[in-house]
Amino acid sequence: MAALNFAPISLRPLEFTFGGTNYRNQITFIAKKRPILVSFATTSPESVLEKPEKPEIDLEFIGPKPGADGKYPVESATAVSGEKLLRNIMLDNKIELYATYGKAMNCGGGGSCGTCIVEIIDGKDLLNERTNTELRYLKKKPESWRLSCQTIVGNKENSGKVVVQRLPQWKK
Repeated sequence: MAALNFAPISLRPLEFTFGGTNYRNQITFIAKKRPILVSFATTSPESVLEKPEKPEIDLEFIGPKPGADGKYPVESATAVSGEKLLRNIMLDNKIELYATYGKAMNCGGGGSCGTCIVEIIDGKDLLNERTNTELRYLKKKPESWRLSCQTIVGNKENSGKVVVQRLPQWKK
């Protein structure tokens, strides 16, 4: 078998852009009669994909009882759509979720105690559908009531605002 001898035509870097793709460092070699094109893959700063911003859900939490001025306290939080349960968002932001006995008697997010019931005032369409646990536990409760430990905020694609009323213990 005869060895092929390649001779470079050009040794200087070659760079051009075609169809949004940046081609550089291409050297053409000639082997007897047929040219062979050898490409070296490179990345340019323009071709590095930027991570798109994740959609966010703005949340407002209305307190269970009015203050001395007669107004209900409102606390705010923001969450990445589809990544957290409502219960976890409230706990992470130190928003009071449980009444006195609920602090000691809650199931830790398992959906079996009902101490984390909230009412969705606005933005119900930004939450997941009621789970089987909620359907069983809340079957005689209004559709706007949810177990925060079973409620996923967002679906990874939507953004918007959800208003949540923390329910007073006597209402549950």
